[in-house]
Amino acid sequence: MTTNALESPDSFVRSFTALLAAKNIDAASAMISSDCEYDNVPIGKAFGPQGLRDTLTGFFAMCESLDWEIIRQSATGDMSSAVVLNERIDRFVIKGTTYELPVAGVYEIRDSRITLWRDYFDQAVLLQAFTAASS
Repeated sequence: MTTNALESPDSFVRSFTALLAAKNIDAASAMISSDCEYDNVPIGKAFGPQGLRDTLTGFFAMCESLDWEIIRQSATGDMSSAVVLNERIDRFVIKGTTYELPVAGVYEIRDSRITLWRDYFDQAVLLQAFTAASS
């Protein structure tokens, strides 16, 4: 994937988030570095594009729909070196029930790729959804 030279870290992370909400893991994976650290803080870490795919594929398969709303976002730097912080509401529907997961996200960008994606959230909300999915 080539990034537009005028793309900002803010718009890059917004595009990444939109791809994930559309369940387009392959396109989102192309936006991360080969050694990217993907850290769901209450759950654990995965690394690189395959780690991202392995972590999200099963979850996305459970979800009838996804909507990741960025409430606020702040970015510093440029596409060669940047940090982006956001606050989101990740909404997902499993077996007809909508769940809302408040999330704080941290992204580091180096050389037009995400090298770190760390999300902080309440694991209990996610476990409630997983329990509903397995029943």
